Amino acid sequence: MKILAIGGCGSMGRYAIRAAQHYSSIEKIIIADIDKEAAETFAASLNQKVSAIHLDINDASALKRSMEDINIVVNTCGPYFKFGTPILSAAISSGCNYIDICDDWEPTIDMMKLDVKAKSAGVSATIGLGASPGLTNLMALIAIRELDEVSTVYTGWDIGGTSLDENAMQQSENAAMMHGIEQMTGQVKVFQNKAFKMVKPLQKINVDYPGLINFNGNIFGHPEAVTFPHYFPTLKNSINLAHGGYAEFLILKSIMGLVNLRLLSKRSAANLFSLLESKQSTQKKSEGTDYPPVMYGFARGIKNEMPASVGVCIPSNSDDKDMNEQIKNIGMGEITGIPLACGIKMLAEGHINQCGVLAPEAGHIEPHKFINDVFEEISRVLGLPKDSLNESIQITRSW
Repeated sequence: MKILAIGGCGSMGRYAIRAAQHYSSIEKIIIADIDKEAAETFAASLNQKVSAIHLDINDASALKRSMEDINIVVNTCGPYFKFGTPILSAAISSGCNYIDICDDWEPTIDMMKLDVKAKSAGVSATIGLGASPGLTNLMALIAIRELDEVSTVYTGWDIGGTSLDENAMQQSENAAMMHGIEQMTGQVKVFQNKAFKMVKPLQKINVDYPGLINFNGNIFGHPEAVTFPHYFPTLKNSINLAHGGYAEFLILKSIMGLVNLRLLSKRSAANLFSLLESKQSTQKKSEGTDYPPVMYGFARGIKNEMPASVGVCIPSNSDDKDMNEQIKNIGMGEITGIPLACGIKMLAEGHINQCGVLAPEAGHIEPHKFINDVFEEISRVLGLPKDSLNESIQITRSW
C-alpha cells in the first residue's frame, strides 16, 4: 500500500506516520507539505519507506497529481473547514481511500454529503478518527450496543486532560487553540429533542454517568454531535461536552464572552486559552474515583424494558497508581495521532472496507479491537510493556 500523508510532518500527523512506517502492509509513505524542508527533515528521521514532496493544496492540479498511484490519502492538514472537503473530493475522484482527524462539525457535515460519490467510486473514507472525534465515538458505540434502544448520547473529555507536546507548542499552538475558540464562541450545532439546533456553547448539561456522582459537562462544538443521529434513528439527544474545574470554566466563559462581544480578538483569546492550559498542566486534580473521566462515551436508553445507561471511559483515577501515571504520560499527539495510525493499518490490511464517507461509529470499525490496538500502540510508543494499558478502558452500567 502507498500512502500520501498530507500535513504528515505536523504536530498530530507525525505521531501517526512514526507508527505507520513500521506496518508491514505499508510499502511507501509520501509526506506532502507546503513546507518542503520541514517535510524532508521529518522524513529523513524515519525509515526508508518514507519520502517527502512539496505540495500546495490550494493548487487543485498539483493536489490531483500527488494522488496518482496512491492507495490511501491521510489528511492531517488543517483547518478542516478550509481544506477538508477539497482534499476528500480529490481523493474520491482519484479513487483513493481516505482517512483524517477532522474535529470541526461544519466541514464534517459537508464531507458526509460526499457519501454517494464515495460509494460510486468504491472509496472508503473515514472522517474524524483521532481522539475526539474517534475514540469517543467508539466508546459511545460500545455503550450504545449494550442497550436495547438508545435515546441520548454524550461524548466528552477533560479539557485539561492531555497536553500539547513541545513540537505542538512551537508549531501549531495557534491552530489547536483557534479551533477551541471557534467551538466555544458564537453558536454550535447539536441534536436536542429529536432536532438539530444551533445553540450557545459552554452551556451546562448534567451527566448522570453510572458509577459516578452526577457531573456537569459544557457544550463544546464537535462532529460527534452531528454524526450520531445519522446512524441511530431513535436518538433524541446527541451532544459533545467538555468538563474541567469550576474556576477554569468560569475563566473560559469570561474570555469567550469578551470574544462574542468583539472586545477581544479570537487570536488574543487563543493566547489566553494557551496560558490557561499551561497552568492546568501544572495543577493536580483532586483525588478520588468520582472525578469525571479523562475521555468518555455515554449512552442512555432502554435495557430489558427499563431505563438504563452505560458509560465507557478512560478513567481519571483508578486503583492502579501505575496506570494513573501511564495515562498522564499520554499527550495530545499520541492520543490523536495513534488512533489515526491504527485506522491507516486497518485500511491497509483490508479490515476497513466499507465504501462511503463514514464517521467512526458507522459500524465499519470493530470498537473493542480498535481501542485495544490503540493502547497497545501507545504502550509501544511510550516504551511500556505491550499489555500495560490493556485495562485503560472502563465500562460501567446502571443495572
